[in-house]
Amino acid sequence: MADFRLEAETRTEFGKGSARRTRRAGRIPAVLYGHGQDVVHLSLPAREFAAALRNGGTNALLTIVLDGKEQLALTKAVQRDPLKRTHEHADLLLVRRGEKTTVEVPIVVVGEVAPDTIPNHQLSTVQIEADATKLPDSIEVDVSDRSAGQNITAGDLVLPRGATLITDPEALVIGFLGAPTAEALEAELAEAEAEAGIEREESGDAAEGAGEGDVVPEPQDQGSGESMDSAEKSQDN
Repeated sequence: MADFRLEAETRTEFGKGSARRTRRAGRIPAVLYGHGQDVVHLSLPAREFAAALRNGGTNALLTIVLDGKEQLALTKAVQRDPLKRTHEHADLLLVRRGEKTTVEVPIVVVGEVAPDTIPNHQLSTVQIEADATKLPDSIEVDVSDRSAGQNITAGDLVLPRGATLITDPEALVIGFLGAPTAEALEAELAEAEAEAGIEREESGDAAEGAGEGDVVPEPQDQGSGESMDSAEKSQDN
């Protein structure tokens, strides 16, 4: 995994006002802790920090340079603005080379499932323990030609060498279902309508068929529109 170098500055002012000034200056407030040392309040360059997470993932290894001293750290928590999506604050955990740490790793799905199969994603991340300097950006899971019933659990994932799965191995990562037929969908819809008390209108063909066998009177000859009395009088004349 890549190592991202960030020049940090110590923060001596705190509170919302100080945090806003820090962000306006192109930096984000952060805290650095771990290994029994006191919490250090600092700021990081916003653009470089965002680039580290974008290119290295949430488990990117950071080299924090503070007052000329380099320390390795991982991002444990990040607060983001819900609208601007900019980073508001970061919690950094000190780590050492060769040290084991537990992290959440994203799952990336590759491949295409078999025809008429629907993947049902249950987990987007899994928890593993690994060397702090050898954490994977993601874990790939290949779903090529998987069909209904060929589910993938956490225990089926291929982990990097030296990594240990913390998530329950029996936890379902992706389930695979058979695509429903048109008849099944129609039956399901009819059942839902019946439960909701909805009556379906008859189709045109059904409506026509319902009238077959009825006696329909033949139309009477309307003639010229003259009355019977008028016709008899004309014959007498």
